[in-house]
Amino acid sequence: MKKESKKLASKLEKELAALDAMRDEDIDLSDVPEVTDWSAAGRGKFYRPVKEQVTLRLDADVLHWFKQSGSGYQTRINAALRRFVEEDERKVG
Repeated sequence: MKKESKKLASKLEKELAALDAMRDEDIDLSDVPEVTDWSAAGRGKFYRPVKEQVTLRLDADVLHWFKQSGSGYQTRINAALRRFVEEDERKVG
């Protein structure tokens, strides 16, 4: 099974190297439609910010409020903080 993976990887590497060697104007993009309307694009769909582990002291009642909804409370805290930062950035400029 691993041999097949290595063969495939090797083949893809060769194809990518050949593509990389081509000039941009020589690449056929006729089957790829140009995107001109980005209004339906989703922000952050594939972007995942780097997480950093920290020690944070929160008021017990605030922590309890987030924890009462079950697992994922740290993610919800992060989302609340992100909304605060984004709202503050909108106010500033």
